[in-house]
Amino acid sequence: MEIVSIGNQTITEFVLLGFYDVAELSLPFFIVFTLTYASIIAGNMLIIVAVVSSERLHTPMYFFLANLSFLEILYTSTVVPKMLEGFLQEAAISVAGCLLQFFIFGSLATAECFLLAVMAYDRYLAICYPLRYPLLMGPKWCLGLVVIAWLSGFMVDGLVVALMAQLRFCGLNHIDHFYCDFMPLMSLACSDPSAAQMTTFILSVVCLTVPFGLTLTSYARIVLAVLRVPAGASRRKAFSTCSSHLAVVSTFYGTLMVLYIAPSAVHSQLLSKVFALLYTVVTPLFNPVIYTLRNKEVHQALRRLLCIK
Repeated sequence: MEIVSIGNQTITEFVLLGFYDVAELSLPFFIVFTLTYASIIAGNMLIIVAVVSSERLHTPMYFFLANLSFLEILYTSTVVPKMLEGFLQEAAISVAGCLLQFFIFGSLATAECFLLAVMAYDRYLAICYPLRYPLLMGPKWCLGLVVIAWLSGFMVDGLVVALMAQLRFCGLNHIDHFYCDFMPLMSLACSDPSAAQMTTFILSVVCLTVPFGLTLTSYARIVLAVLRVPAGASRRKAFSTCSSHLAVVSTFYGTLMVLYIAPSAVHSQLLSKVFALLYTVVTPLFNPVIYTLRNKEVHQALRRLLCIK
């Protein structure tokens, strides 16, 4: 990896500009995002503790949900603290630290793409094949799916970062974003970034469209199964749950697709940052609510955990 340089001067760090174009809102943004970050950590931690502490929740669905919560705590913590620093002062980050941040965040985001598809497939099996479900989703198979999801994320983004590390950066060392994202970094490259860009595009197409397609297929099968159920409260509840899950999942996949598969569709860097907020802050905030809102078992586990009678 080569050191960033401006002229003859050697520079060892980038400066994250964050939301400099709305600098007058820095303090309100800092307060809002600090509270949001605390809510993300607290909400996802509660789910993890509830799943671990309650034997009733030792099932595939909650095993996957606990993994999702742990994953979102990690990848939100990779980005948000640096973003909060940028609201108060100049957020500097070393070149190696910048690539490390992108690697960790990208790996976890990719792992979430696969994990969401696994969770949708799990619900499809549970609803459409209830008698065979315990056999189809045994402990070893569940563990294997989660390990594959995590490893796939780190392998995919490891390749991208290895190519990025070969680039030479020059010009201004300002990154017009609140974290070290791919496209803003590529705009600072002096050497040819085409190999990294093409690799990222191909991997993004595979790692976004395939899991999203599997997720949509699973929910479509679930909807068809629900349509066979006589109209009533159970049917309305199932449709409401599926629609809320799909709304959050589509937001996550959709924003990533726009930014990594069709970045030219976003003509404003400010709009790009807003899109990035959707998958870095908004979906981690709403996932704990969406996946547990109508879940009586989780509610009961949380009541026992918090000693609420």
